[in-house]
Amino acid sequence: MADQAHFAELAMPLMSSLYSAALRMTRNPSDAEDLVQEAYLRAYRGFGGFTEGTNLKAWMYRILTNTFINNYRAKQRRPTETDLDDVEDLYLYHRVHDAPGNGLGTSAEDDLMSRLGDAEITEALESLSENFRIAVLLADVEGFSYAEIAEILDVPIGTVMSRLHRGRKALQKALYDFAVDRGLAGERFVPKEPASS
Repeated sequence: MADQAHFAELAMPLMSSLYSAALRMTRNPSDAEDLVQEAYLRAYRGFGGFTEGTNLKAWMYRILTNTFINNYRAKQRRPTETDLDDVEDLYLYHRVHDAPGNGLGTSAEDDLMSRLGDAEITEALESLSENFRIAVLLADVEGFSYAEIAEILDVPIGTVMSRLHRGRKALQKALYDFAVDRGLAGERFVPKEPASS
């Protein structure tokens, strides 16, 4: 049984990656901050039931994902989203990112996006249905195993594998279409029907 006094020490280093995941889930900075705050509150309240030595990161992501599914799925996305630079009251976000020596790095997706800089990649990822997008994010961005994703989403491993396969195929198609549109790849080869004689 874990002691709640250790919660901050163990869970706070995950805040930056949880915020990044929440931002990808909600697609809105203030909703992402609310989601992370609610997930941390739920995790703190339930920390007495956490078995120390097990995967804290997967446990926190499960709480974050369940909180998102329960609270944010039914909400319609806001018609306009606010840029982070224009928001003054993102206390949690600024506290995490501005704290000196916090030792928190950027997420894998943030690193990739900074190197590529293509809005089309983000657009392609966001175009995936929620089930596929969350599975792809947890596997390919956050690095969770199939078993961990199954635990986080509370679905069978086969469902995780199916969602990942279908999500990756949809993402591949969207990115290929982008490459064709920009002249970076040729038209997709489609075999012709054999001529009848």
